[in-house]
Amino acid sequence: MKKSLKMFAVSAVVGISSMFGGIAEAESVSSLKEQQNQVQKDRSNVKSDINKVDEQLNSLKDQQEDVKSEMQRIDFAIDDTHAKIREKTAKIEETKAEITRLQEEIKVTKERIDKRNELLKERARNYQVTGGMVSYLDVLMGAKDFSDFIGRASAVATIMQADQEILKQHEADKKSLEENQAKVEVELASVETMLNELEEMNQQLNAQREEKNQLLATLEKQEEEIHEHKMELQEEENLLAAQESAIQRAIQLEQERAAAAAAKAAAVAAAASSSSGNSTSGGELSAPSAPSAPVSSGAFTMPAPGTFTSGFGNRDSFRPGDFHYGIDIANRAGNVPIWAVADGVVIRSYYSSSYGNVVFIAHSVNGQTYTTVSAHMETRMVSAGDTVSKGQQIGIMGSTGDSTGKHLHFELHRGQWTASKGNAINPVGIVPMP
Repeated sequence: MKKSLKMFAVSAVVGISSMFGGIAEAESVSSLKEQQNQVQKDRSNVKSDINKVDEQLNSLKDQQEDVKSEMQRIDFAIDDTHAKIREKTAKIEETKAEITRLQEEIKVTKERIDKRNELLKERARNYQVTGGMVSYLDVLMGAKDFSDFIGRASAVATIMQADQEILKQHEADKKSLEENQAKVEVELASVETMLNELEEMNQQLNAQREEKNQLLATLEKQEEEIHEHKMELQEEENLLAAQESAIQRAIQLEQERAAAAAAKAAAVAAAASSSSGNSTSGGELSAPSAPSAPVSSGAFTMPAPGTFTSGFGNRDSFRPGDFHYGIDIANRAGNVPIWAVADGVVIRSYYSSSYGNVVFIAHSVNGQTYTTVSAHMETRMVSAGDTVSKGQQIGIMGSTGDSTGKHLHFELHRGQWTASKGNAINPVGIVPMP
């Protein structure tokens, strides 16, 4: 820390701008604190959004449980219906067998009726030839004696009784035939009704099951989308927390710089008034180490060597409706360095699904806070909380995350980085380009 203070003191004496622009301590710290307060408010809002998302997720889970319970009820109903279908199918087979048996009986009955009809027709023809009942009288009157008469009378009675029985059986068979035919018709109608009911029941249950499947799929998709949104909010909250920490570190460094400058000024004043004539610019003070990049003389230096390939703004020709919130610099060489464009504090250094290997840095330049984003790097060389100097290498160019080729995606935000990127500004004209 003493070495650091001496370095800051030398900078103050020789008139080089400080890490955060060399502005007055009160103005710089006040600006940083305002930025810190804003970040705290943003974090609070994001946390509130996360809580709302959690409530939505809980509601969706409850809805999914209700749907699953309903699907279970439908599954039980389908299982019960299938059991009834099996039962009714067996009943249908039995009914068909009964129908077949009745049809055979009807066939036999028709044959008996046909035979009796032939017999009755033959009798009728005999009646017509012999004169009907007169023939029976002739039989009786032709008896030789009383005994013969009794015999003939008994025979005639038997024949007439047989005719009556034939007629009765004929009528009974006709009635049985009609009843069996009616029964067959009823059985057939019942079978058709059962089949229609079962088919309708199956259709209704299948429709309900499909409806519940679609509803559950919709709820699961909503849950997935909300989970993704929650992850985005959590990532934003983590980044805001890192920004708050970086700003706090920047405030501390600014205060230390001011204290070191004041101490150095006091030492210079004391030395000037001393009769000994000793100089305070002796060899114990060391200058900052030389940066690893060709540092520009302005507030910012270029972020990487290479070719400027894409600017800030709409890129409809590249991807319809796409807005590019930064600039791209490409370079096919190996181990292409990525540099910090200004002094600052690393907010966050991590792997993002979209940015790939990315480094967020907070800078304070002439009282204005900036945030830079260096994305798609192959390798990150700094960690959250690190202080970096202008031109210091922070990584190596790559093509990680949502990237189609080796390049640096560089963003400049006036103030803090937000998920909406509402603070993004065009770096061209502010930050030197290769």
